[in-house]
Amino acid sequence: MKRIAFGTVLAALLAAPAAAQVKPAITFDVGGKFDKSFNEAAYNGAEAFKKKTGIAYRDFEIQNDAQREQALTRFARDGHNPIIAIGFSHGNALKKVAAEFPNTRFAIIDSVIDMPNVQSIVFKEHEGSYLVGLLAAKASKSGKVGFVGGMDIPLIRRFACGYVQGVKAGRADAEVFQNMTGTTGAAFNDPLKGAELAKAQIGRGADVVYHAAGNTGAGVLRAAADAGVLGIGVDSNQNGMHPGKVLTSMLKRVDIAVEKILTEAHAGQWKPGLTVLGLAEGGVDWAQDDNNKVLITAEMRAAVDKAAAEIRSGAVKVHDYMADQKCPVQ
Repeated sequence: MKRIAFGTVLAALLAAPAAAQVKPAITFDVGGKFDKSFNEAAYNGAEAFKKKTGIAYRDFEIQNDAQREQALTRFARDGHNPIIAIGFSHGNALKKVAAEFPNTRFAIIDSVIDMPNVQSIVFKEHEGSYLVGLLAAKASKSGKVGFVGGMDIPLIRRFACGYVQGVKAGRADAEVFQNMTGTTGAAFNDPLKGAELAKAQIGRGADVVYHAAGNTGAGVLRAAADAGVLGIGVDSNQNGMHPGKVLTSMLKRVDIAVEKILTEAHAGQWKPGLTVLGLAEGGVDWAQDDNNKVLITAEMRAAVDKAAAEIRSGAVKVHDYMADQKCPVQ
């Protein structure tokens, strides 16, 4: 009879309860899990976990603010654990529900909640935006580029400020047009408004337009492609939405964050607290693939690689609008 080491048996016994307790659930933000941007990145992370472990998850796509607390409460009552809230707009609802269910593990993307059963994941979007801003400056022929944000909040201003800093690093005399879509969560799900804002910037001479606007960005990228100028995607790799007409995409690796949360819970290694993901941690980047390879010259690639290395080392400091809400460049 084959003998099995006691340590091996003990490890298996300890691992089994942890795996059995994992019953994941996810609440997606407005725009839905197939927005080809922020929510879809989260969906891809959940799907990657499911593929690796065979563990299914439940999800809900928010249509209005009232549903946030309802969805989180329902999942908690049904015994789901961990429960992941995608987007800062879940913050108030999650604080309330997490207090009501102290034995349930929660996680939130893009907000910081200091509670013993909540894990917070935030990103250094300004660092990734700096890189695509540098590329925008290098690609622009007019010296005029644009930015279309979603909801006018400090988080989206963080994208804008990093982008402007990158543009100015690539071309000091460049002009950057900026518009926000609205002041409510609906601003992330309005492609028509996104297209209108992009067209207005293009009419003023912008030949590269970057969006940080969720599903609204689909209209921005469409307007840019139709006008024969370049768009820049965000969160997920959106280069393939209009091949050859999207300069690059600022990758915000929400997929990695979601998969990490679920994997740690499954392994019994989940911990509350704050995780910050920037360039150095692989949390943000820029996308390069067959869809945009003809748009990125060797000189552009060398410049962005150099900038990325300098940001990682600390030689280049990208201003964080969330820390100091005064962008040093405009």
